[in-house]
Amino acid sequence: MNDRSNQNPQSAGLEAGSQTPGVVQLLNQHKQSGKPTLSYEFFPPKDAEGDAVLWRSLDKLLESNPDFVSVTYGAGGSNRDTSLAVVDRMAKLVPTIGHLTCVGATRATTTEIIRHFEAAGVSSLLALRGDPPKDGTPVNSEISRAIDLVELIREVSNLDVGVAAFPEVHPESPNLAHDVHVLKLKQDAGASFAMTQLFFTVEAYVNLVSAAREAGVTIPIVPGVMPISNAAKVLRMAEMSGAAVPAHLQRELQNADEAQARVIGMDYSIKLGSELLEAGAPGLHIFTLNFAKAALEVARGVGGLG
Repeated sequence: MNDRSNQNPQSAGLEAGSQTPGVVQLLNQHKQSGKPTLSYEFFPPKDAEGDAVLWRSLDKLLESNPDFVSVTYGAGGSNRDTSLAVVDRMAKLVPTIGHLTCVGATRATTTEIIRHFEAAGVSSLLALRGDPPKDGTPVNSEISRAIDLVELIREVSNLDVGVAAFPEVHPESPNLAHDVHVLKLKQDAGASFAMTQLFFTVEAYVNLVSAAREAGVTIPIVPGVMPISNAAKVLRMAEMSGAAVPAHLQRELQNADEAQARVIGMDYSIKLGSELLEAGAPGLHIFTLNFAKAALEVARGVGGLG
């Protein structure tokens, strides 16, 4: 990976309330320069120990000079306050995407959160339907679909709006064509970029982008890459999300001890990231699980970043 240390002014820190570049602006700048973007995803910590891990990881990952980062929400917006606090702090250091979910949301509370993000200096949001609470608690919501959330954001703000894309088809979708149709509707409603969910083959991403372009989707689609540093955990996540792990890779991981599996998994992750950029991806969004080591290995191992 090329040295990024002198390329982004964000590394010097950002002031809360200042106008920071949105994701679309950053993607366009990098497209013109021929250099893909680098970004990371974090989730709000559950306790003091997790909080310390998160901020140590962020400090380490900032050494790679990412173009932007994102912070997730929990099921049903269950960790809203923690998520907002993390966004507030991160947005002072690097352009930060705030996540918004529909589950349990009202127009009033969602507008309040959007205003909070604006005040924190956030200039991009990711609009997601979200998952219901895991305990099965019934959720009343005035906003039931991601497209409704996109429309509301566009109605009340000028922030960049991103949406989710599904290389291996949404669990509730009948096929890729339906997913692409929904993505086009989100674009028509005002979405300006998309970020993918978990997947493990370059073909899945290429097929999604190809089908999307044929359907008239023109917004950038940034692939999300999960470093396979803990094979057992990633395989469980893949099973839960419906993402297919190539049979040969699954066999190799399951037949290796923990140390060998990490080497196999990380080599595969770096290769996947490189192939995605070769296939024309505008950048890589690396899922960190709040740990720096594996994310940095992918960022530094993939050619062309920076």
